This record gives sequence, structure tokens and C-alpha cells, in this order.
Amino acid sequence: MLYYLFEFIEQNYQMPGASLFSFLSFRSALAILFSLSITAVYGKKIISLLKFYQMGERVRDLGLDGQKEKQGTPTMGGLIIILGTLFPVLLLTKFDNIYIILLILTTLWMGFIGFVDDFIKVKKRDKSGLKGRFKLIGQILLGIIVGTVMFFHPDITIKEKSLENNSYKTEIKSTKTTIPLFKNNEFDYNYLIAWTAKESINYTWLIFIPIVVFIISAVSNGANLTDGIDGLAAGVSSVCVLTLGIFAWISGNIIFSDYLNVMYIPNVSEVVVFVSAFVGSLVGFLWYNSYPAQVFMGDTGSLTVGGIIAVLALIVRKELLIPLLCGVFLIESLSVIIQVVWFKYTRKKFGFGRRVFLMAPIHHHFQKQGYHESKIVVRFWILSIILAIICLVTLKIR
Repeated sequence: MLYYLFEFIEQNYQMPGASLFSFLSFRSALAILFSLSITAVYGKKIISLLKFYQMGERVRDLGLDGQKEKQGTPTMGGLIIILGTLFPVLLLTKFDNIYIILLILTTLWMGFIGFVDDFIKVKKRDKSGLKGRFKLIGQILLGIIVGTVMFFHPDITIKEKSLENNSYKTEIKSTKTTIPLFKNNEFDYNYLIAWTAKESINYTWLIFIPIVVFIISAVSNGANLTDGIDGLAAGVSSVCVLTLGIFAWISGNIIFSDYLNVMYIPNVSEVVVFVSAFVGSLVGFLWYNSYPAQVFMGDTGSLTVGGIIAVLALIVRKELLIPLLCGVFLIESLSVIIQVVWFKYTRKKFGFGRRVFLMAPIHHHFQKQGYHESKIVVRFWILSIILAIICLVTLKIR
């Protein structure tokens, strides 16, 4: 709203300073300051409201150190992240940008699914929360919407370089994505379905949309599994989102994308404002979520955070980097899959189940080994930073 207000003032009244809102860097800086202020100031009030309505976490006894002290800690803290993100975004972004619309939709959609899940857990005293199939249906529906929009919407385009004169062609619709570590690193999903041999009909959406559904479901569930100890999911997610923000800024800037020889995506630079607000809200949330946590993210936050990261990666066409960038999410998810599969296999083979880890997800394994959760969190943050740097290095190493 402020963007359009100051644009009107600049065009009609030439007020000094009004033109600042046309600069992406200025709006991004304001977004991160606004989100930090909102989460820091109003976060405490939201926590008080959650306590008033008795939205406290019911902790199962897993034999972990310090677990009993967490009983009754307010959950649904993801509301702090959602509000801290959306208010600056609504104030400072361009509403006609399709990427911003997709990200706002993802935030509200996944936030609603997570809120229902947390509400059932707390108010209905059902630790299992929302049935897994209903969560999955919600994720699939969001994936179908995002995939359909990205495939068919006329504003979602790229600009390709002409090999003859090294100049950019006009904007074109494309299903290309980036393959890290390869020269001329672009892959077209259309290759996966080239067997149709029908140029008049484009069947690529039959491949593209299911891939989008899988990515959104996988990353959101990975973030959900990671949210198990104080500050872990919020800190790791901040690193992932900031990295994707850098990719968005480079891909949306014709000069830097040309210099680094990466895909130029028109209008995607507006995503940087959203990323700034989102990072600010995650860092502000950490003020209350760091050990010992005054509030838990809950599924309201973890599903939302994972969904946004997935959609951001798809928007900047870096989804093939997700296993590396979101390596902590991947490790957490794999630890659960390995534990369950091995337990079921050994129970069937030997009559009793065996475990690979002391407990899954893997952060609980380290807790069982005697590591304090703060040490585990900081080390996972460091691992996320290393993975993020490797992802950024792929801009030049091919």
C-alpha cells in the first residue's frame, strides 16, 4: 500500500524522498525492520494471548533432559511469523506481482493447515492432531495451484540469451530450471515428456505439476520434523530463506544475472521484499524461541515456513538445489524414514524391532547421547550456513 501511495505522491506532487519507495533496496530494508519490530513488540502480546486461551504444548515423556519443563509452553507461535511477514509485505510490495500473490497464498494456506493441526492437538487433546491424509491433501491442493499458476500464467516468464549476438530475446514462457554445477546449466521439464511427439499439445504440465506437489509436500514436512528443539527450525530456515533471497535478487537483476550467466527472470526481484520481511520475522521469532523457549513454532509455523521455502525455490528456479540448501531438513526426514523402515523390517525378520538411532528425528538422537539442545541447535545452524555457502558457490563453479 505504501508503495502505491508514494508512487502517487511522487507522480503528482514531487515530494522529496517519495521516490525512495521505487528502490528495491529501500523497501527491503524497511521490510526487515518492520517485521523485526512487529515480532519483537507484538510477539510478547501474542504469547500472552496464547497463554490466556491455554494453547500450551502437551509434551509426551520421551525421556529427554529438560522435557518436563517445556510442559505448558504456548504453541502456535507460527502466528508471530505469519503476522510479522504479511504486514510488511502488504505495506511495501507490488500487489500485481504474481510471485508475491503466490507467496501470500502459500503463507495463508499452509498457516491455516498448521493452525487446525495445532488447535486439534491442544484443544481436543489429541496429540496426533490433524489426520495425516488431510494434511497431505492440503499440501497437494496447494501444489496443484502453485504448479498450475507457474505453468500457465502469462507473467511467469524468463529471458533467454541469443547465442548469435549475446543479447536477450523477448520474454518467453518456459519450464526450464537450473542444474547446479553444470555449464549452460538449464534443464527443461519438457524433455521428460518429449515422447509425446505432439508439438501442438504441451503435456509438460503432467510432469511439472506433480513435481511441484512433491517439492512443497517434502519441504514442508521436512521443516515440520526439524521443529523439535528450541530455535532449530527458525534458525535453519532463516539461512535457507536468506540464500534464496540472494538468488532472487541476482536472477531479477539483468546486470548481475548476465555477469554470472544465470537465468534472468523478469519481475522476480520483488520477491526480495517478501524474503526480507520473512527473514525479519524468523529472527524476531527467535527472540522468544531460543533456549529456553517462551513459545513454540508449532505446525502453524513449521508447515508455513517449509511451504514458503519450497515455493521460493520454485520461483527462482533453484528447486534442484533444495536437497543441498535444505540439507538439515533432508537429514531430519531421512533419519525418520530410516528408523521406521529398519524397525519394521527387523520386526518382521527377527520378531522384534531394532533401531538405527537412539531416537528419531536425529536431533533427539544427539540429545539421547547427552548433548545439550543449545549445542545441537548451534551446530545445525553452522551446518546450514556451510550448505548455503556451497549453494551460492554454484553460481560460479560449473
